[in-house]
Amino acid sequence: MQCFAVWSNEIEGRLDVFYYLPEFVELERRIKKSSSKTIGDYIINISGGATPEKDESEKYYTDSAENGVPFLRVQNITESGLNLADCKYINFDTHNGMLKRSQVKEGDLITKITGVGRMAVSSVAPEGFDGNINQHLVAIKTDSYQTSKVLATFLNSDIGERLAFRRSTGGTRPALDYRALKTIPVIFKPEILDIMQFALGQNKQKEAEAQGLLDSIDSYVLDELGIKLPEVEERMCFTVNSEEVQNNRMDTYYYQPRFEEVGKALRNGKYTVASLKNMANEIISGQRPKGGVKQISDGVPSLGGEHILGNGCIATQNLKFIPNNFHESHLKSKANKNDILLIKDGATTGKVGIIPENYPFDEVNINEHVFLIRCKKDFNPYYLFSFVKSTIGQIQISREITGGTIMGIVRVSVENLSIPLPPLEIQNKIADEVKNRISEAERLKAEASKIIEEAKKKVEEIILGE
Repeated sequence: MQCFAVWSNEIEGRLDVFYYLPEFVELERRIKKSSSKTIGDYIINISGGATPEKDESEKYYTDSAENGVPFLRVQNITESGLNLADCKYINFDTHNGMLKRSQVKEGDLITKITGVGRMAVSSVAPEGFDGNINQHLVAIKTDSYQTSKVLATFLNSDIGERLAFRRSTGGTRPALDYRALKTIPVIFKPEILDIMQFALGQNKQKEAEAQGLLDSIDSYVLDELGIKLPEVEERMCFTVNSEEVQNNRMDTYYYQPRFEEVGKALRNGKYTVASLKNMANEIISGQRPKGGVKQISDGVPSLGGEHILGNGCIATQNLKFIPNNFHESHLKSKANKNDILLIKDGATTGKVGIIPENYPFDEVNINEHVFLIRCKKDFNPYYLFSFVKSTIGQIQISREITGGTIMGIVRVSVENLSIPLPPLEIQNKIADEVKNRISEAERLKAEASKIIEEAKKKVEEIILGE
């Protein structure tokens, strides 16, 4: 328990203990000793956004960038700039009508004011940008693009984050109101921008190298198996004869000609093809206790779809746990090292990962949203994982997905996935190369993160005059 005193003349309008934690008070004292400026001193105009009704999405949104403008959400705002990879778009009528007040233009500072995670994460709209924001962001106009960039660098620093966090209010969803945002003290030093820009450039290069390695795995696996992926597109018109109907599927998607072309490419590869069930001892799913899982590390990690990372690794942080006694009574769904995990339902159905030998937890279990695939001893699990993760493996899975509100794949479909069966020597070769590329990509990503951490330390030293 931490104990400290706050005198009446130190009260600043907030009566909660959190605001007066000594670490916050001391940091702010050091900042104000060097500068009397606040964020508010650099604001010419500030505006918040809104989110149009989803029930009338066709009235407000568009799928095409040609027919609208980017509609920025929290996930689009990053320390390295705007990320439009998963960006929604609103049409021009909405942009120039209902949301006219929250338009974002080139050079505007865009700052996160609500939500979990880091507070006041900021980006600057790039040259020629025209967009809009939702209610979790604010758009700030300053006197120049340079000013916005320096302020974004300050707010994205650990110092800026702590100052913003101090001013946040709310429980499950912290928030900064305009007044609180404007009172954040600032030491305006343009030199911090060059340091972070250089670091972000190096970070981006390392991240690109890492992603290139991961992207190369697919072509490597298929080349080793002698499989040439056909260039086929979805066709609007095609025929299916009654004798071609399979698995009681009557939907046209299942019979897209491209699936048959992929099947032919698979059968024309170097090796015999068999069903996945011939390579697996078990294909099972798990469950969670009635009381749910807990964030605290008291028990056994319960792995679900959210723990399968894009590179096929399994998360080691932000895990949730089930009680030991529940784990002991559900050992059938206990996951071991080298077990393969496949998401069975939801938006990421088919995403696959493998529990590595160096996974830090010896005892883990799985929840009801994943299948656990355990290889027979005569097969290399990393080879099987690599093929299921490949383009052809994922195309097979996408064909088998069914459902309405919640889409998913059933066990029998997983069992019947077609897998090439090269000799164990070839499986081992493929597995070793895949592991090496994933490991090298992880090393590059770690270097990229270290570059940013070191740059932030330099920025903090400059801000504090150390």
